[in-house]
Amino acid sequence: MKRRVIFALGMALCLAWTVVAYAHTPICACYLNGDGTVTCEGGFSDGSSAAGVKMTVRTSDGAVIQEGKMDDLGEFIFDVPEGDYEVEFNAGPGHEVLIKGEEIQ
Repeated sequence: MKRRVIFALGMALCLAWTVVAYAHTPICACYLNGDGTVTCEGGFSDGSSAAGVKMTVRTSDGAVIQEGKMDDLGEFIFDVPEGDYEVEFNAGPGHEVLIKGEEIQ
């Protein structure tokens, strides 16, 4: 009986480790295009696509300026807002990236 319990616990630990090993980190970078627009490119550390990931551009006080999604190439393009702003890449809990407008060059 003890062997079965130990075996079951060992299998559970192996399964849990597999889930951790397949975790991926979100990656998003934004840059000015020189034509009054910003391009953000996103993906994940394991090479998976960010197509369809929600993107939100907000003022510094949280008012939404624009919402959209990453396209099939993992890109999101928007007009440079006036004043302070931030861009959020949101692929779900634990997979968010927040970029302040002053960091975008």
